[in-house]
Formats: sequence, structure tokens, C-alpha cells
Amino acid sequence: MASSVQEHPGNLKRQVEKLFDASLRSTVPDETGVETEVAASLPGKPGDYQCNNAMGLWSIIKGKKTQFKGPPAVGQALLKNLPASEMVESCSVAGPGFVNVILSSKWMAKSIENMLIDGIDTWAPTLPVKRAVVDFSSPNIAKEMHVGHLRSTIIGDTLARMLEYSKVEVLRRNHVGDWGTQFGMLIEYLFEKVPDTESVTETAIGDLQTFYKESKSKFDSDPEFKEKAQKAVVRLQGGDAIYRKAWTKICDISRAEFAKVYQRLRVELEEKGESFYNPYIAKVIEELNSKGLIEESEGARVIFLEGFNIPLMVVKSDGGFNYASTDLTALWYRLNEEKAEWIIYVTDVGQQQHFSMFFKAARKAGWLPESDKTYPRVDHVGFGLVKGEDGKRFRTRSSEVVRLVDLLDEAKTRSKTALVERGKDKEWTPEELDQTAEAVGYGAVKYADLKNNRSTSYIFNFDQMLSDKGNTAVYLLYAHARICSIIRKSGKDIDDLKKTGKLALDHPEERALGLHLLRFAETVEAACANLLPHVLCEYLYELSERYTTFYSVHQVIGSAEEASRLLLCEATAIVMRKCFHLLGITPVYKI
Repeated sequence: MASSVQEHPGNLKRQVEKLFDASLRSTVPDETGVETEVAASLPGKPGDYQCNNAMGLWSIIKGKKTQFKGPPAVGQALLKNLPASEMVESCSVAGPGFVNVILSSKWMAKSIENMLIDGIDTWAPTLPVKRAVVDFSSPNIAKEMHVGHLRSTIIGDTLARMLEYSKVEVLRRNHVGDWGTQFGMLIEYLFEKVPDTESVTETAIGDLQTFYKESKSKFDSDPEFKEKAQKAVVRLQGGDAIYRKAWTKICDISRAEFAKVYQRLRVELEEKGESFYNPYIAKVIEELNSKGLIEESEGARVIFLEGFNIPLMVVKSDGGFNYASTDLTALWYRLNEEKAEWIIYVTDVGQQQHFSMFFKAARKAGWLPESDKTYPRVDHVGFGLVKGEDGKRFRTRSSEVVRLVDLLDEAKTRSKTALVERGKDKEWTPEELDQTAEAVGYGAVKYADLKNNRSTSYIFNFDQMLSDKGNTAVYLLYAHARICSIIRKSGKDIDDLKKTGKLALDHPEERALGLHLLRFAETVEAACANLLPHVLCEYLYELSERYTTFYSVHQVIGSAEEASRLLLCEATAIVMRKCFHLLGITPVYKI
């Protein structure tokens, strides 16, 4: 038992699994391939955890010589062979062999006390990988970041944060679209506007979105300009110094715009755009060719893949490279140069087929194992659309896509207005007002997105996301601030109390809250394993609800159990803050 506590000090489900692992080995020593099936008990059901192995085991052993007469007997044996443990209060067998486990409230309280002293990082899950790449955000140079980039940026950031918390080294990659045929038209248009390339500034280009549209309009309507633009691509890709300089300038101006969004969202990324992989493409195509994967088709070079009616084109008929050639090269680089064991791509669900095809090509090349759950592993994290109130793609009144900077600024402004209406401008310094408006406004936008299953679309609604009622960031941030206020009002030094106080979970509401706190690690692990941030949002909202139930029934300050309940308040606040951190939300401490 001691070994399981050391290996999984904060992961309750893993610790229960460890006990049943030992029981399974004693009960059916010959069945070595059986995996332990432990799940948290459903609300209203007996027990805290349930082992569900009996029925599955019976189906394996019933045709063999066995002492058991059915699933209930297997369940009884699993219970009997369970190692003695201080964490278990009692066990019982129900129905067709389900083993229900009730945890010791005393042990649970001690586990929470240990976290309060040793820190929440001791509850971090352990994942079977050391280094991962999360490829997210990835806007196109010379185009504004719009609401469509919001989902990739914040979902990717949350996945990276959860993996980092789980002690995985994460390479946060911004695979920006900084290469390709559009740069010929952009550079030629820039030369027409500013013949002296030395004097190119942000002012000369002006609004990037407008600049892109004007150059595209000219490209589509002026055959002479189109020809110049096509020649410009060749010169750029051939390394012409003047063209490279103009390309660098356009990229730099774009990056400065992207940085405004990343700074507001507090998202960190390392750019390795499409151009970074250019020097490696020819070598990678040659490797795929040497393995017999590449065939000629209508002048292009393609890979035929089973299960798809179209081939994956890797070299265009004009000899140019495309998304597939760049993406395959980036994958090769990440596996061979960066030694990543898990590569996660965060884009909209519309790109599902592209990823399925190039993942299959990589398996065919022998770069990845046949099983998609074996490492090194790749995953496409697809997400749905952000829609407007009309149920269509979210746009401005003039049918433009919504600029992300404008959207975030409006969230902050609305948040500040609500705070001023509550008189906070009279109570707080201007800095406190601004910081709280920012934390609540940006947090509201993030949480409204992350709380949905990422594969579904959702309707963007400022009023709903900035409401202080229901499952919103505002409600959760205020709940956290209220807990902090209770601790402050007690006048107790909470750090001293952690060392000297004792926590007890004697009442049902205290125990329910304590059990939910202890399920934090397994929740983060499940959210990581399935790449689903909304699992963590559900946990956080339920934590807040459990706390509200506890606080509405039990007095904290001035009660006989004040010390214990203040520690429970503090543990709740700590876990809430870690949830906020993993979701990229800044907590607030007063309201």
C-alpha cells in the first residue's frame, strides 16, 4: 500500500486501482492481461468508488476450471483479496459482483492536510510521456487574428498547461502561415505602394486586413500584376535579398499584431512557421519516395492511402510544395529532431480529413506505430465553430469576421462597466478596477469557450458569458473571492493554521466537498488523456456547487469547528486557483 501512495500521492482513483490490481493478481493469478476497472461511484449510489471487473472476469474464466459459480462470487473474492489499507473504511458487493468502496474520512482529511502543507503540485497526475508538441493558434501572416483563432489559441493553451502541470515538457508551437503563393502578391503590392523598400513601415502597410484585400483584388483583376506576383514568389523562394527583406517586414508587422492578442490572453508560444521547415522538405519527400510511397498522378506526386478516395498530394504538378508536404516535414522534424512522443494539433473540425490522411501516410512510412494509442502518438484536436446569435458564423454587422483584439477589448470594457455600476470605482484603486475588469472579462471569454465540448459549435453571447449566475467564469471567480474573504475575515494566519490545525470531514457536506477536492488529480488526468478541457470546467463548477452547499449548512467563523472548516475553505480556494491557472484564467481575490 505504501508504494501506491508514493507513486500516486494525489490521485485517488489510481490509489484505489492499485489495491484492486493486487486483489486481481491474487484472485485470478493466471489471467495476467486483465486491466483493473475502477470508476467513481455515481451520485446516489453506495460507495465512493466501484470496481467493475467481476462480470468481465467471469466471461473469461467460466469456460475454464474455476472455483467460482458466477460474477457475485468473483466480486466477493475480489473484496476478500483486497489488501488492508488505511484509506478504505469499508467494502461491499452489490448486484452482479460490483465491489463498492467507502473511503476513510479520516484518511481523506489527512490527505487534504498533506496537500495544504506540501502544495497542490503533489496532486499532479503522472502521464506516460516526457515531451509533447502542442501545435495551436497558427494564424496566417498578413491576415488579422479573428474569432476563429480564439478557439485554437485557448484550447491549445489549456492543453499545454494541463500537460505542463503533469510534468510533461511541452513545446508550444505556433505553425504560422508565413510561406506560400500569397506572398508574391503581397510583396508586389507593397513595392507598388512603397517603391523604396528601405522606408517600409507599419504606417505604409496600414491595416493588414485592408492591405491583404487590396492586393488580392488586384491579383484577381489585373493579369499583368498577377504575372508579376507569380514571378515574385519564385524570387522569394530563390532567396532574392530584396524580396526576402520585404517578406520579413510583412511578417514582423503581422507578428506585432498577433502579439497584442497573445499578451491579452497571456498565452505563450514559440513560432516555427511553415518557412522553418522549407530546408527539410526535399529530404523528407526523398525518404518517402525511397520507401515506395510516392506515385505520379496527373503530373503531381501523390501518396495513395487505403480508405480515402483521393490521394494525398505532396508535390504539385508545377513542382511546388503544399500543406501536406509541409505538415509531413514538420511531423518528421518533431519526431526526429525534437524527439516528441506526443504531437497534438489544435484546429477546426473541418481539417479532420487532412489530418487523418497525413497521419495515415506517416504510419505507412513507419514513422508512427499502427495503434493510435501507442507512443509516439499524434492527435488532431478538432473544434466546432463560434456562431453569432443568428446561429451563423460569428461576424460583424458589415459581414466582416470579428477581430480578436476588438472582441477581447469589448469583454474588458463590459466587465469594467458592470464593476462601476456596483460602485467598485469608489472602493478600489484605478489599477485594481482595471486588473479585475481584465481578469473577469478575458476569463469570461475563455471559460465560455472551454466549458463546451470542443467538438461542438457554440453561440457567442457577451450577456451570458458575463453573467454572475450559472456556469460562468464570473460566477466562479466571485465564488473564489468570497472564500478568500471568509478566510480574511477570520483574522487567522492561514499558513500557521496549516501547520497546527486539524481538518475533519465529520458532516456529509464536509465529506462530499473533501471527496471532490481529492478527485482533482484524476480529473486533470482524464482531461489530458482525452484532450477535453471541458472536463476540468465541469469539475470546477461542481466544486463551487459543493462548496456552496457546505457553506449554506455550516457556519465557519465562530463555530467550534472553525479551524477545520477554514482549512477546508483554503483547500477549496487552492484547488480552484489551480483550475483557473490550467484554464488560463487569472483569479480575483475580492469582489
